[in-house]
Amino acid sequence: MNIHSRAAAAPIMSERRVSLIGAMLVAVGPVSMALYTPAMPEIVAAFGSTEAMVKMTLTAYFAGFAFSQLFCGPLSDGLGRKPVTFLFMGIYVLASLLALLAPGVEVLMAARFLQGVGAAVGVAVSRAVVRDLFTHEQSARIMNLIGIILAVGPALSPTIGGLTMELAGWHAIFLLMLAGGLAIMLVVQLYMRETVARDLSRISLRGLARAYGTLLGSRYFVTSSLVVAGSVGALYTQATMLPFILMGRVGLSPSQFGVGMLMQSGLFFAGSLAARLLMGRLGAQRLVPIGLGFIALGSALLILLLNAAPPSFLSVMGPVGFYAFGIAFVMPAMMTALLAPFPQTAGAASALAGFMQMGGGLAGGSVAALIGDPVLAMSIVVPAMGATAIAAWLAWRRLPEPAQASQVRDAPPPPAPA
Repeated sequence: MNIHSRAAAAPIMSERRVSLIGAMLVAVGPVSMALYTPAMPEIVAAFGSTEAMVKMTLTAYFAGFAFSQLFCGPLSDGLGRKPVTFLFMGIYVLASLLALLAPGVEVLMAARFLQGVGAAVGVAVSRAVVRDLFTHEQSARIMNLIGIILAVGPALSPTIGGLTMELAGWHAIFLLMLAGGLAIMLVVQLYMRETVARDLSRISLRGLARAYGTLLGSRYFVTSSLVVAGSVGALYTQATMLPFILMGRVGLSPSQFGVGMLMQSGLFFAGSLAARLLMGRLGAQRLVPIGLGFIALGSALLILLLNAAPPSFLSVMGPVGFYAFGIAFVMPAMMTALLAPFPQTAGAASALAGFMQMGGGLAGGSVAALIGDPVLAMSIVVPAMGATAIAAWLAWRRLPEPAQASQVRDAPPPPAPA
């Protein structure tokens, strides 16, 4: 039972409070990934390890984040939003401490996996809390603020991570994560209010398996999810390669790398603004092929430029920027499309889509680690993911449109990827 349904005129948390708490919870996942990337080459030397092994620490984070989403959302339905958030953030804090004290890359890999497990609660619970308390314009305003924070947080995080590492070493990055996790737990304890009544009957493995089985049996859901996974998943895959290309091959310092990553996030943010302006004129669906065109352009440029000459900042980040700009056009319609036909299982659909999105990053990062050479991997894996997104969209648009999917034409502005 939704607690707010008993007092529709007086939500137990204000729109502003939900916006700030929700943005903070959602941001912890991508920020924890982006803070870490400038330190990856240094960790190779610190542990006497290999690039492939250190790349796998980021892949482990993706794995924990992806799989945890499948469980923390349903758990919050039955146990309550607040206790589940507190529990998983506790896992994140302990994992950050383990990473800080890690004696070797194997322990660091386990710590990063657990960090991903804990951070995943932010995406699942924040959206659920918004849905518990608000609808229509209020909900849209909150999600818009959350999306802006998601664009700004990962954009600044590599810069903060690079400067932190140069000033205090790579261990200090995990100290930042530890402090941030403790701060979030304090905010949850003091300012977050419970929005659902505890109901253990909602935690049913059989019911959850049935819901996921229905979703995976829907070609409409799978193809639309693959469009998102192929496009957004490429951003996560790139995170495993860009530090080694830009710092190891191009020669950027950690702080220069952090500033350089603003090009990717900045163009995604610019794409989000452009999509917002064009959506009223063209509709969300018509923006998708435009976005996929930019993704195709970025993919083609990666293949051509990285195989024609040694990598430079512009030959790498130029194509990456086009790719990120295109994602902002694709997200509104496709995120709406994969949820629209399933109003009764929207939570499960959102969780499974999030799993596939992070799973795309996990698969891409794993293949890149196996290839070894980050430049070669970048020119193969990212274009392959772009091609997957395009092929999935071509298949999706030929499918009959479910009745509820008419909402796609009125999709909201895009949030940044999580």
